[in-house]
Amino acid sequence: CSPEGNALPLQWPPTSNKQPVPAFPPPASQPCRLPARPHLRPAKVCQAGDAYTREKFKPQPTRDLEKEKKRLQNILATGKDEVEDEVERVLIRTKEEEIPEPDRFEELVNEIQDRREFLAQMEALGQDKEYKRIVLAEISQKMHEMEIIDKKRSEEIRKMMTKDFPGGNKSDLHD
Repeated sequence: CSPEGNALPLQWPPTSNKQPVPAFPPPASQPCRLPARPHLRPAKVCQAGDAYTREKFKPQPTRDLEKEKKRLQNILATGKDEVEDEVERVLIRTKEEEIPEPDRFEELVNEIQDRREFLAQMEALGQDKEYKRIVLAEISQKMHEMEIIDKKRSEEIRKMMTKDFPGGNKSDLHD
C-alpha cells in the first residue's frame, strides 16, 4: 500500500531506455505441468532399468560350530570362559608379570601426601578448621598401618638373616 492508502500500480514507469518489462511472463516460459492422470511406464522400460537385478550374495565369515560347542560346555561346566588359544594365554601371563603389584607401604605414603596437600589447600582457602581433625585422624591411621607393615618386614628380614647365618650371635640381630 502507498502512503495515501491506495494500491500500488502493477507496472512502474520506465526509468531508463530499456523496454518496459511485462508484469506476467509469456506462457512459453511456464514450467511443465503434470498431466491430470498419472503416466504409467511400460514393462519393458521398467525391466530395462536395474530395478529387477538382485545383489550378488556375499557370504560372511563362518563360525567353527564344534569349537563354539566346546566353549559353551566349558562355560556351563566351570562357570567361566577359558581361553583356548595358547598364544593368548602366554600374552595374558606376560601382561600379569609385567605389572608389579603395588606396594601397600608406598600407597600409604602417597595417600598421606595427598591428605597433607588437601589440608594445605583448605588452609589457603581459610576452611582448614572444618577438615583439620578429620584429615589428621586419617593421617594417623595411615601411619599406624605403615608401622605395622614395617614391623612385619623387619621380622621377615630378621628371619632371613638368622637362616643365612645360623652360627652367628642372634642377640645382636634383635637389638
